Amino acid sequence: MTTTAVLTERAKAVALVADQHAEFGDREGQLAEPVVDALHREGLFGMWVPKSVPGGAELDPVASLQVIENLTYGDPSAGWVLMAAALAVGTGAAFLSDSAVRDLFGKSRLPVIAGQGTRPGTAVPKDNGFVLSGSWSFASGIKHGTHIHTLGVIEGTGEARIFVLPVEKATLIDNWDVLGLRATGSIDYRIDSVFVPEGYTHPALTDTPKRGGNLYKIGVIGFAIMCHSAWACGIGRRVLDELARNVRGKVGRTGTLAGSEAFQQQYAKAEGTYRSARALVYEAWGDVRSSLERGDQLSTRQHSLIRLAMAHATWSSHEVTMFAYASAGTMALRSGTLQRLFRDMHAGIQHVTSSPPVFQALGRDLAGLAPGSEWKFLDLVTL
Repeated sequence: MTTTAVLTERAKAVALVADQHAEFGDREGQLAEPVVDALHREGLFGMWVPKSVPGGAELDPVASLQVIENLTYGDPSAGWVLMAAALAVGTGAAFLSDSAVRDLFGKSRLPVIAGQGTRPGTAVPKDNGFVLSGSWSFASGIKHGTHIHTLGVIEGTGEARIFVLPVEKATLIDNWDVLGLRATGSIDYRIDSVFVPEGYTHPALTDTPKRGGNLYKIGVIGFAIMCHSAWACGIGRRVLDELARNVRGKVGRTGTLAGSEAFQQQYAKAEGTYRSARALVYEAWGDVRSSLERGDQLSTRQHSLIRLAMAHATWSSHEVTMFAYASAGTMALRSGTLQRLFRDMHAGIQHVTSSPPVFQALGRDLAGLAPGSEWKFLDLVTL
């Protein structure tokens, strides 16, 4: 089997473990240790680490979607933690200095790098490095982390950079009391005047790797878009399958829907909504994969389409989740898988990547109203 096929199958295996421990994670506010051990054992944290770095798979975009989608199907929180950590681990391995990569990688386990890429702190230049300070939120997976990946702006130049530093250098604030995605443990953290060597930093918007191939031309934001697209596909599929399983099993009021022609019609429409959104995700990223294989830079339109696919998949999965919740009645209201999926989906739609301003910027490009523009993170900027 190819590395692509192996990691896809391994993700399915980890999904079974994650499903078994999903209630624990939801209750305790972090993934169960058997889930974290499985992620390490099956090599999923290294999915985007360059092949030239120990533990690296350098997985192509379409295979990457499948890995995250499969794990999310087992437990959306586990899928979210993997996507956040794999992004930071992989881009760190591609963009940090040679000395930093030698220090971080090549051990018995890959580092788990977690943190936040928005709301920057302040970095003051000093002695071939920077003194970093700030407060950040939403550090998904940091309870399992060895290092932090966090955004700072350099004082005096205004340059945005990613900083990687040991997790013990930060003050963690255990305040993740939320509706859904509870097992991600996406707590706040604070960094107070910590020195970070320049080699442990890289420009936030770079798409020129120090190691690895054309995959890294998508930049940090490209990986983030891929992550959220796959996550939406995974949770949407699980919601529909869970509802259908309960209907076929004739469980409670939900079981009475098996003979309802109205339900059958609505379920078919929900399947169409989900499948068409997922198809757009794979179409857009399949086109990106072809461009990367040729060594081409992505066009503004390609960047628009992967953002559109991500946002559309997220809100389409939300739509089918609302249908499933309403159809399941009090079964979904009570503690259980459907209720947890409903809560996780509603946490997922709060992410900035699928917010109204993103759709507004997409509309400008897709309608031909922004000639000469290009994407900077989630903003469409006129050059």
